[in-house]
Amino acid sequence: MKTGIQAMLELLHGSGVKYIFGNPGTTELPLNEALVTDKRFQYILGLQEVPVMGMADGYAMASGKLAVVNLHISCGLGHAMGILYNAFREGTPLLVTAGQQDRRLKFEEPILAGDMVSVTKPWTKWSCEVNRVQDLPNAVRRAVQIALTPPTGPVFLSLPIDVQMELTEGLDLTPPQVPNTRVRPPMESLQRAIEVLLSAKNPAILAGSRIVERDAVQELVDVAERLGAPVIAEPGTTHGRLPFPCDHPLYGQGLPLWSPEVRERLKEYDALLVVGMDLLRLYVYYDPPRPLPEHIRLVHLDEDPYQLGKNYPLDVGVLGDTKAGLADFGSMLKMIVPQLPPEQRELIANRKLRHTAEHLAARERLKTQIAADADKRPLTPLALMGALANILPPDVAVIEEAVTTTNTTFERLGALKNTTGYFGHRGWALGWGMGVAIGAKLAWPDRPVLALLGEGAAGYGIQGLWSAAKYNLPVVFVICNNAQYQILKIGAKGLQLPHALNDQYEGLDLVGPEVDFVKVAEGFGVAAKRISEPDELCAAIQTAWQGNRPLLIDVPISRVTQPRLQYG
Repeated sequence: MKTGIQAMLELLHGSGVKYIFGNPGTTELPLNEALVTDKRFQYILGLQEVPVMGMADGYAMASGKLAVVNLHISCGLGHAMGILYNAFREGTPLLVTAGQQDRRLKFEEPILAGDMVSVTKPWTKWSCEVNRVQDLPNAVRRAVQIALTPPTGPVFLSLPIDVQMELTEGLDLTPPQVPNTRVRPPMESLQRAIEVLLSAKNPAILAGSRIVERDAVQELVDVAERLGAPVIAEPGTTHGRLPFPCDHPLYGQGLPLWSPEVRERLKEYDALLVVGMDLLRLYVYYDPPRPLPEHIRLVHLDEDPYQLGKNYPLDVGVLGDTKAGLADFGSMLKMIVPQLPPEQRELIANRKLRHTAEHLAARERLKTQIAADADKRPLTPLALMGALANILPPDVAVIEEAVTTTNTTFERLGALKNTTGYFGHRGWALGWGMGVAIGAKLAWPDRPVLALLGEGAAGYGIQGLWSAAKYNLPVVFVICNNAQYQILKIGAKGLQLPHALNDQYEGLDLVGPEVDFVKVAEGFGVAAKRISEPDELCAAIQTAWQGNRPLLIDVPISRVTQPRLQYG
């Protein structure tokens, strides 16, 4: 005999689940009761649902495994919805569960009950309420398999409290079986794609987060080198992971955020291989509405047929697994390129040299800008990032939720020496970064973790500090503090709002009073400092990485509003 919640735990154990992230309420108590004696799992408690969802999101992205989140019915789910939106935009495999009121109370319209299935449906791959304990095993199996099958993403199960507690026997508790999804693209599509790319005078590659998430970075490196094509990362609105080694000579940095700059950046190319990204999800409308120049021929490889040609007509759409597809591209190019006419091989070699020289020159210009800011106080964003770039260990994990400070500076400097450890904001619901850093540390206990957070974003998920302290997780949280919502000021200027053009704003400054992050962190049990000098800052971070406790550092930075975000 097993209760419904015990049956669910049996299936989760069979799926390799180790952690359950949660903040409980009355309708979730059967789970917490079962975990008193079921030591196969560690319950990671958060004080509020925003950091709880962030922790699960970070753990799943870092580990590549399913993460399980247990939330409190309608109100707790409501708190978590912004971070669920982020996970949906990222394609993170999460199993989100919430208790539901007892079915025998349903007609009474009990307090806290609600149609959670309809609420979650837009931002999940599948959403269901389980109304019979006999259906619970199939529901869990289906949820796990859907979450982990490309295109991956979050799923939701609503679990009435009486279903959780009901005793039954004879349930089929066979663990979920996710099929091998490495489906190779059709050879005909690959051949047509190769023809387009090799006939181009100046091709480039647009690459996104799914490259690293599908373990296809080396395959992409091989294709780029054989084509002599630069690899440009997806724009900052969706640039969540590092699709290509940022210190590779062919790394062309990121696309700008706005339509006019995207067109300007891409106009020199006559063909694009798009892989591992959605084409395109921009942030703010600007003319011209089409950011891709019309003369460019497009080849797009993706595992999701919905992404192929959904907004831009393709010369070739290639449907298949990212890693297998790029491996096939590389194998075909390895055979074909040596047999090309000498003048075509020379064209490939020359453009590789040209792009390498351009990228190195851009890096040197950035270093010159950083050096020019070195003595300014408060620190400028560039000076802060330049100082931190000098101390990043090769295996570091960096979580960025400070958009107007970070500006992909680490990438533009070539300072990130691994492709797995970068996490950028994709859905842009605030409060995400602090929890993600904690989840990444749980997945990678031996890797140093650095969270770069804006003071505005940190305020949304600040309760996550308590969890970092409770579980002794030596994450370093750096608050890039300019006491304002600077991205909104930049956006207001971009929209040509008249008061913004005169530097007049309402509701965009976090002053009177300013948040004292040192006292807030100490109140949650996390040691904290306010540091203004780069040498002292770097020494404190390196020392903290050697310890076993979290540290928060509040760094005052320049409050001068930037005219534009710099991504490429």
